[in-house]
Amino acid sequence: MYILTDKIAFPPVSEATSEGILAVGGDLQPERLLLAYQSGIFPWYSEGEPIIWWSPDPRMVLFPDDLKVSKSMKQLLRRETFTVTYNQAFRHVIRACALIERPGQDDTWITVEMEEAYIELHEKGHATSVEVWRDDKLVGGIYGIDLGHIFCGESMFSFESNASKFGFIHLVQHLKQNGCQLIDCQMHTDHLASLGAYEVPREVFLSYL
Repeated sequence: MYILTDKIAFPPVSEATSEGILAVGGDLQPERLLLAYQSGIFPWYSEGEPIIWWSPDPRMVLFPDDLKVSKSMKQLLRRETFTVTYNQAFRHVIRACALIERPGQDDTWITVEMEEAYIELHEKGHATSVEVWRDDKLVGGIYGIDLGHIFCGESMFSFESNASKFGFIHLVQHLKQNGCQLIDCQMHTDHLASLGAYEVPREVFLSYL
C-alpha cells in the first residue's frame, strides 16, 4: 500500500489490494481529486482516519442504455410527482447526504473535510448536484463528479419514498442526451443493480476513462 506525499500523483491502480485499497494519505485539494477520478480512483474513509484511496476491481457501472425503470416509477415520472433541478442547492444536497441515516451504517464517510472539498470542486465547475423537490421542499438529491463522458456518482439521499430514484432516472436521461457514455457507481449495491447497474472488470472501466 502506498503512502501519498505532497506530490500530486498516484501509483498504478494495478497496485490496489484485493479489497480495492490503493493508497492512504495526501489531501483533498481539487487537483488531486480530479486526477484521482480521471485515473479511476476515489477517496472513501471515516472521520478520524487518514484519507483512503480506492480503485476496486470489479467496478460497478451503469451504461445509460441499460437503465431500468419500473412500471411504478414510469407512472411517477408521467405524473411529474417531483421537480428536478441541477446545481441549484449543492451545499444542501451534500449536507443531506452526510446526515441521512443509512441501514447498517453507524456514521458517515462524508466528513466535514470531504464536504468542503467537493463544494470547492462544485464552485470550480467539476462537481454536479441534482435536486429533487416537492413544491419548494428539497426531498431528494444526488451529487457527483462530471468528467463529461463519464459521471462519477458519489452519494444520494431521499426524504420521501422514490425521490432519489426519481432524480437518478432524470440524471441518467439528462447525461445520455449530453453524450455521457457511463455512470460510475463505484461499488455494488442491490439498489443500483435494480436500476440496471452491474459490475465490469476495472480494465473495462478504465478504457472508458
